[in-house]
Amino acid sequence: MAEYLIVAGLSGAGRSSAAATFEDLGWFVIDNLPPALIGKISELASRPSSDLDRFCFVVGRGGAESVHELSPAVTMLRSSGARVRVLFLDAADEVLVRRFEGTRRRHPVEAEGVLDAIVSERRLLQAIRDDADIVLDTTELNVNELRSRLVDLFAGSEAEGAMSTAIVSFGYKHGIPLDVDLVLDCRFLPNPHWVEGLREHTGLDDDVRDYVLSRPEAGEFLDKLDDLLAFLLPAYAREGKSYLSVAIGCTGGRHRSVTIAEELARRIRKYGFDPTVHHRDIGR
Repeated sequence: MAEYLIVAGLSGAGRSSAAATFEDLGWFVIDNLPPALIGKISELASRPSSDLDRFCFVVGRGGAESVHELSPAVTMLRSSGARVRVLFLDAADEVLVRRFEGTRRRHPVEAEGVLDAIVSERRLLQAIRDDADIVLDTTELNVNELRSRLVDLFAGSEAEGAMSTAIVSFGYKHGIPLDVDLVLDCRFLPNPHWVEGLREHTGLDDDVRDYVLSRPEAGEFLDKLDDLLAFLLPAYAREGKSYLSVAIGCTGGRHRSVTIAEELARRIRKYGFDPTVHHRDIGR
């Protein structure tokens, strides 16, 4: 059975970079594909003579009509029994403005200025974003970092139909991630930042890890999360959710959240899931 990935998103958020990454990963990629043609491609893919089984359709922005055609096309693919996921690439308005100004490209949406065009496109694509299986915020990512995140998400050897899981640590002072499902706050734990000898280390270092996990409240917090996720993960998987992301936040994103994220990932693995772990702000 063929597997399909639909890549949509805002202009400037990284669709072309994503297309190149998926091509390198062995997907058959069709860039800037009108949604109306998705059904035709799937018919060809289903023929016995076809030796292709993973298709990535990068959907370009073709106006309101094209957007309205995407949802029926995705529904049609899913009704065939194939595994279908929709990836939506997003980014903050000010970052998209800088990217267009840096490349001097013309925004595909007609408007008085770049920012107005971005706002109009965001409004047009909101329904697609809301229905996406994975929303990836590329605001803080360069091309290489975007490639790395996509490889983490899609290059694994998961069983067909398995739910992908991801854990991200972050710092509240740098903003809450936009592309996560669950956000958990561990700022109630003592902060290693204020301990001499630990400030320059991170939650990946043994001394910081031991400091954080030695607190009774840390163990209790992890035990309660363990119970919660033991219930949620199978429930989400049964409902057909393709991707679940959990964000763990502390003040700066370098100490407590990093340690807790790593420990939570270790515990989740015993339930048969293999989460990727990304420490968004560890280098700040």
